[in-house]
Amino acid sequence: MLGEYRIAGRRASEIAASVERAVGAGDLEPGQLLPPMRELATDLGVNPNTVAAAYRTLRERGVIETAGRRGSRVRRRPASTPRNAIRVEVPPGVRDLSAGNPDTALLPPLDEALAVAARHHAERPTLYGEGPLDAEFARIARASLDADGVPHGPLAATSGALDAIERVLTAHLRAGDAVAVEDPGWGSLLDLVTAIGLRAAPVGVDDDGPLPADVERALAAGARAVVVTDRAQNPTGAVLTAGRAAELRSVLGRFPHTLVVEDDHGYAIVDQLLHPLAGVTAHWAFVRSAAKAYGPDLRVAVLTGDTVTVDRVLGRLGLGPGWVSTLLQRAVAHLWASGAVDAQAVARAYGERREALIGALARRGVEAYGRSGMNVWVPVPDETGAVTRLLHAGWAVAPGARFRMSAGPGVRITVSALAHADIEPVAAAVAAAIGPVPARSYG
Repeated sequence: MLGEYRIAGRRASEIAASVERAVGAGDLEPGQLLPPMRELATDLGVNPNTVAAAYRTLRERGVIETAGRRGSRVRRRPASTPRNAIRVEVPPGVRDLSAGNPDTALLPPLDEALAVAARHHAERPTLYGEGPLDAEFARIARASLDADGVPHGPLAATSGALDAIERVLTAHLRAGDAVAVEDPGWGSLLDLVTAIGLRAAPVGVDDDGPLPADVERALAAGARAVVVTDRAQNPTGAVLTAGRAAELRSVLGRFPHTLVVEDDHGYAIVDQLLHPLAGVTAHWAFVRSAAKAYGPDLRVAVLTGDTVTVDRVLGRLGLGPGWVSTLLQRAVAHLWASGAVDAQAVARAYGERREALIGALARRGVEAYGRSGMNVWVPVPDETGAVTRLLHAGWAVAPGARFRMSAGPGVRITVSALAHADIEPVAAAVAAAIGPVPARSYG
């Protein structure tokens, strides 16, 4: 099973380190099957729970992946590789449905917004010692948050949603603290949690958002923070509904010292109402980015939260980059004010593609999920096999390993690049690649 390499160690951390060293050195190759936990525990003379803890650590670090009774295998990329690098190489002639990018035809032109920002700069350039927020950016952002029922709080601008989340987590947590995260969930967030020394506690997800019982279990076990995606959850498209939000607020009310971080991932590209959790606990943060609706290169997000949280973020920001460019803030403010993006039209464009693909898959006996946004999540029995067969059929999809911890295997299909004529061929290829699977939760 392992060739000549012998896993060593008496503690979970030592066993995990032994496997990780072997993967990094090439002694354990991608796809190689690891011993069953009880077998390895017998070989090492340790409790099976110790091996289980080691394997859990290795999964969280992205070293191995587990597929139920088929056991645990070394993942297809080294442990030091970010999840976003777990991807297939897309050869010429293969359509790429894996990248998670928006449809460029739905992005607004930036020339006018950037020109307006440049003219403002020419009249009154931002200098050292001035405030970190552009007044118009702050005014429009605050009005939008108020309209969506987000509690009032101070504002900050960050370089995208992930930058905001990192700054909020590090403002409150210490190395070793646990953070409840959606599983499957945003791969970059899962990487980030581990990279800053925190522990990811997986929380299952269905179409309505995080499962309340899983959130309560994670918080009761000691998780100090929870990160929730309100709309267009990546990769499943889940939307936090009013009923689910009420359930989660009830859970959070029993853990009032929990840090709640919300990412409104679907801002300006979905038509579902927002049901925020903000304000239930003492410390909270709510972030929305310009990336999905206005283009990923506009590295601007607005952050609000309780006074202590935002003050800590602003204080640390001031010791580093100082502020997010007011040129970019002014450009985004102009895009907001001018109605450069018709959110209803964008939501409709993505929704028609998602629903058409999900319907075509359903007619072939394949269950798929995607209530909002630009992605469809398809549970599969054999993730590697499905990705490979789809690639041979001319379609590149994202391996579910990029997005999951303990959740079952799956693939993510981004519908942004699909035309109406593509729907049936993609659905047929997916059905052929995975075969009909019984309906099940992807949590």
